[in-house]
Amino acid sequence: MFSLSSMPSTTSVLSTYTTFAASAMLVRTVLNEAQNLTNQLIPQQLKEKILSKLGGVMGNLSSQMTLLIDENNGLLINEIFEASELYLRTKISPSVQRLKVSKTQQEENLSVTINRGEKIIDAYEGIQLTWELICTESQKTTFDYEGQYSSEKLEHRSIELSFHKKYKEKVLNSFLPYVLERSKAMKEQIKVVKLHALGGMHESVNLDHPSNFDTLAMDPTLKKALMDDLDRFVKRRKLYGRVGKAWKRGYLLYGPPGTGKSSLIAAMANYLKFDIYDLELASIHRNSDLRRLLVSTANRSILVIEDIDCSIELQNREAGEYFANGSQLTLSGLLNFIDGLWSSCGNERIIVFTTNHKDRLDPALLRPGRMDMHIHMSYCTPCGFRILASNYLGLNDHYMFTEIEKLITEVEVTPAEIAEELMKTAETDIALRGLNEFLKRKMIECGHTNAGGGNELDEEGKETEKIKEEGEKKVRNNKRKTRWGKRKRLGF
Repeated sequence: MFSLSSMPSTTSVLSTYTTFAASAMLVRTVLNEAQNLTNQLIPQQLKEKILSKLGGVMGNLSSQMTLLIDENNGLLINEIFEASELYLRTKISPSVQRLKVSKTQQEENLSVTINRGEKIIDAYEGIQLTWELICTESQKTTFDYEGQYSSEKLEHRSIELSFHKKYKEKVLNSFLPYVLERSKAMKEQIKVVKLHALGGMHESVNLDHPSNFDTLAMDPTLKKALMDDLDRFVKRRKLYGRVGKAWKRGYLLYGPPGTGKSSLIAAMANYLKFDIYDLELASIHRNSDLRRLLVSTANRSILVIEDIDCSIELQNREAGEYFANGSQLTLSGLLNFIDGLWSSCGNERIIVFTTNHKDRLDPALLRPGRMDMHIHMSYCTPCGFRILASNYLGLNDHYMFTEIEKLITEVEVTPAEIAEELMKTAETDIALRGLNEFLKRKMIECGHTNAGGGNELDEEGKETEKIKEEGEKKVRNNKRKTRWGKRKRLGF
């Protein structure tokens, strides 16, 4: 219970009040003296700037808005993050303390980007904006279909963009579209074609392959038809949308080894300035993995599956659709990836299959809508030889050309074999004589092989053919294992 005896006396209250008033007067006097001293020592403009900054910091607690821009939007690439990262390279100021600098052997200039945690102050039409790069790491543990354990470190990157709340609409509707357009123009100026590895670790390097359509030893009519087809494809965005088709195009490159299939892919990428994604089917074990990799590819890209007849046993479509390497990736999953619903996850994409044996592929892979254009990479022709002679020897004509061209029409020889002969010496006459002798030897070998046999194989020949086919199958399996092992050693 409250009692009167517990109340402080009047004397105590007055004494406490007097002490408080004296303390307040002392503090006020000290503040006035400090203000007078500040006015004498600090210029008025500097003082106003300091007070403005302090006021801004206090105001930021309630008036600032921050946009979080993640590197990925679910399974898809966030174009705003890519655009912002490129845009920020132009906004690096002397106040930034830590930068990331890199340069490959093939690049002419340094690549300079901001480091994690660094802030960049930007301005747009009177709006002050602050950019900050945020990086976090996590550990991912997976088990493959054989029960093998693997662990990899994942990096999650994002960019934070902060500004005053009242400018939200202007930032979203004007500033970010400006960043996208600015980065697009910059990308066109400094476009570097990349080669990405899909399967296992997703890594990329610059594609420094010098191949182009001018130096490609290919039939001129077929070359022009392909270039015209590529030009039509990139110009038909509205047409594909109007007819209700995914904006993609499929090409099948087939022919003997050494006829320039890989060089043609590089020429296509350099011509269109499209990145290349090299998909290794042997490293994919489930349809879901295939879908995940598909949506991770960027627009304006070429997806390549080289030696598809060596990668997986595609011809076993009837036998439960499961491939021979024991994975759960199915042919129907691959078909859906090419022209099913998942193929619409992206625009302006090209899909390229290469094979040495077109007849070994399931017809379902080859129909229009999947592989729209079939390009036969044949043995070298006289026209192809002239292109190679110009590339390697700088010759447009020579007295030996007529004889060499006649031999080329009579013997099957690949552009790679001719290029190898032309590279043996820089002396044009010696190089052409060497090629001439090589073609004659090759024609004699072919004639000796066919002599007495006609078009019909005897029993011994049939047995030899059977052994040859079995050997080719072993080579294909070894090639698949070698490619996968090489990719693992490279960290792909």
